[in-house]
Amino acid sequence: MDVLRWLFDAQIRVGDGFILWREVLGNVFGLLSALGGMRRKVWAWPVGIIGNAILLTVFLGAVFDTPNPVNLLGQAGRQVMFIAVSVYGWVQWRRSRGQEQEAVSPRWATGRQRLFMVIALVAGTAVLTPVFRMLGSYEPVWADAWIFMGSLLATLGMAKGWVEFWLFWVAVDLVGVPLLFSAGYYASGLMYVFYGGFTLAGFFVWWRVNTRQRKSATIGTGFPDLHLSVGDQDR
Repeated sequence: MDVLRWLFDAQIRVGDGFILWREVLGNVFGLLSALGGMRRKVWAWPVGIIGNAILLTVFLGAVFDTPNPVNLLGQAGRQVMFIAVSVYGWVQWRRSRGQEQEAVSPRWATGRQRLFMVIALVAGTAVLTPVFRMLGSYEPVWADAWIFMGSLLATLGMAKGWVEFWLFWVAVDLVGVPLLFSAGYYASGLMYVFYGGFTLAGFFVWWRVNTRQRKSATIGTGFPDLHLSVGDQDR
C-alpha cells in the first residue's frame, strides 16, 4: 500500500511548486488519443479513456487528499463525461471502420448542427456556472463550465465525424490555459498550450481529407468507368 501511495503522490518539484506525475501521465494518454483521432484510428478512444480516469483523480485534489487541494469540478466532471461519450464514440467508429482501418470519413456539420453546437456551448456554460459555484469549484467558475461544455461538444463532434469539432477544442484551450495555470495545474496548462496548436493542425488535416474525398466522389460520378465500357463492348 505504501508503494501505491507513493506512486499516487509522486511529483516533480519545480521551484517552490510541483507537478504530479499522474497529471503528466494522464495528459500523455490524452495526447496519444488526440493523435489517434487525427489519424481516425479506433484505438484513440480506449487510450483516451485511460487518460481520463487518471486525470479524474488529479482534478479532485481535495477528495483524493493529493498535494494539490484545489478542486476543478468542471475539469473533473468532464473526465467522467469523456469516459461516457468515448464509449459511444468507440462503438460508432468500430461499426464504421473501413478496409484501411480508418474509422470515420470527416464531413462538415450542417448549418443547423453548427447553430446547435454554438447555442449549447453558451447556454450550457450559463446553466452550469452557478451549479459549479454552489459545489465550490475554483474561480472563475464560468471558465470551468465553458471547458466542460466545450469538451462535451467536441467529443460528440469527433464521434459524429464533424470537421468542426477541432475548433471547439481550440475554444476550450483558449480558456483552459489561464485557468489551469492560475489553479496550479502546470502540466495540464502546458499541455493545453501544445493542444492549441495540435488541434488547429487536426482541423486542417480533416479539412484536407474531406476535400480530397469530395473531389474523388466528384470524379467518380462525373466520368464513365472505362473498364466497364470496354467490357460491355466485348460482349
